[in-house]
Amino acid sequence: MTLAGLAALIAAWWFSVRLLHVPSYILPDPLAVVRALWSGLAVSPASATGYYLPLWSTFCNAAIGFAIGTGAGLVLGSLMAESRTIERLVMPYAFALQSLPKVAIAPLIVIWLGFGDGSKIAIAALLSFFPILINSFTGLRAVEPERIDLMRSLSASRFETYRIVKLPNAAPYIFAGLDMAVVYALLGTIVAEFLGAQSGMGVVITQAQAVTDVAGVFAALVILGAMGILLHAVVRRLEKRVVHWADRNKR
Repeated sequence: MTLAGLAALIAAWWFSVRLLHVPSYILPDPLAVVRALWSGLAVSPASATGYYLPLWSTFCNAAIGFAIGTGAGLVLGSLMAESRTIERLVMPYAFALQSLPKVAIAPLIVIWLGFGDGSKIAIAALLSFFPILINSFTGLRAVEPERIDLMRSLSASRFETYRIVKLPNAAPYIFAGLDMAVVYALLGTIVAEFLGAQSGMGVVITQAQAVTDVAGVFAALVILGAMGILLHAVVRRLEKRVVHWADRNKR
């Protein structure tokens, strides 16, 4: 969204509240949201009443889950691409699990692992696993046979073929999966915090909801939206440095 579009959205929001007299429990005044943001940010980072500690908790759990989920997805996707036997064994179950609403599985994971960080990391890892699994498998299998034949004629090993030809070819697909996975990891962490946690932005939203602090809920959503945009920008920046030859629009 451009700055002009954001300004237009805020203006429409403000006029809706002021002119249409929308109740504050439905749509709070933008200034009330700004005040809620300021009250949570204009404190010491170590303060239990601010946003910093919950935000750090959410970020750490999402980042760890993202790393675990994407790492496992890349490894299994690579094994499936290299072995038809592994593909036949794994692919049916992968598609079956992919078809399930992962958010609906979250309560079961919380029951198994409790309300600590383990359940949040596990849900974040689960949601970020499948985009990388499918995209890495697709990208690794999309290599032109002629390039594989060339590597064989040079007596290259399977690992050398994977590293020199297949992995670079799959990189645009993998980064497309990372774009989705980073958002899913954040979503999974928030869902786990909704279900029960001691800290995190999901807890902040739940506490604000309990006292009908709609402005506080909006403020937390603004922070989470900013975090999502920042994480997406980091992935895009990394992609431009690593996959500088790829045109995303052709993907």
